[in-house]
Amino acid sequence: MVNGQNKGKYALHPNFLKGILLTLLIALVAKYIATFPFFSILGQLVIAIILGMAWRAAFKVQDSWQVGISFSSKKLLRFGIILLGMRLNLADIYHAGANVFLIAVINLLFALIVVYGLTKIFHVDQKLGILTACGTAICGAAAVVAIAPQIKANEKETAVGAAIVALLGTVFTLVYTVLYAVMNLTPTEYGIFAGGTLHEIAHVIAAASAGGDEAIDIAVIVKLTRVALLVPVAIIIGIFYRKTAKGEEKKAFSLSIIPWFIVGFLAMSAINSLGIIPANVAQALVNIAYILIAMAMAGLGLNVEIKTFKELGVKAFVAGLIGSVCLSVLGYFLVIFLAR
Repeated sequence: MVNGQNKGKYALHPNFLKGILLTLLIALVAKYIATFPFFSILGQLVIAIILGMAWRAAFKVQDSWQVGISFSSKKLLRFGIILLGMRLNLADIYHAGANVFLIAVINLLFALIVVYGLTKIFHVDQKLGILTACGTAICGAAAVVAIAPQIKANEKETAVGAAIVALLGTVFTLVYTVLYAVMNLTPTEYGIFAGGTLHEIAHVIAAASAGGDEAIDIAVIVKLTRVALLVPVAIIIGIFYRKTAKGEEKKAFSLSIIPWFIVGFLAMSAINSLGIIPANVAQALVNIAYILIAMAMAGLGLNVEIKTFKELGVKAFVAGLIGSVCLSVLGYFLVIFLAR
């Protein structure tokens, strides 16, 4: 293990590089697997965390590699989230209209309150409950890993939270695809429904494809509206957690509460919205972002045993499942009443 005296020399340490390269390998394999039918529903990020957990179960991970693995799951994650902002065009959200924005906001707030409330009823650990609620409400695993530093969640809690919302999103994507024919929604309405209620962007695109290109386009806009709300939600949750956490020093608001990497995400979104970055360059940056975040997912998976998920995640999964059903029902009626 690289000790504290060598922190400034991580980049030169072979074991540090081996840890990073392992997460990169898993991320690239996950990207490749995600190109196949069905696996595209899971998405690169979900597959990366599953592969990380599988690697740990099948092979011994050298302790000396943990510094590099941790670097991927923490530092590279932040860079990835910042670059992911290039996917968001704030102008598209504006042009979608007030009702679409309102639907996204209502769905987000409803999911946050209901899922977190259910985790309290089921006596789920507070941090895991918050992560499950945020992942369900905002943008799946990406929201989980973005919120985790705000509530000082450890790697096991973060990985389990990401895995829970990933599994939920996959199940609901399949259900939506089957039910589309009987939902009595136009492609646009179905796109708003999928974008407003599903977890990951990959889930949204996969489910919306049942309604064609029109459904996909509006679904992505609605989904990215929820992604944009990650910034204020992260700040509010950080403040809320510091005021309510037991056994921890309660602090008044300060600039240290603001997650600057998420502010960076919003700044990149603003730059992309100005149109000064060529579309191909913006897409390349988004691709890099997903690789970095997938490396972070792999790093989280490498630090979690399957039995840990069973111990921590069952009750949280049930809470997320019930909450997701409620969100789907609400989302359907919101589309009927506000989007027609």
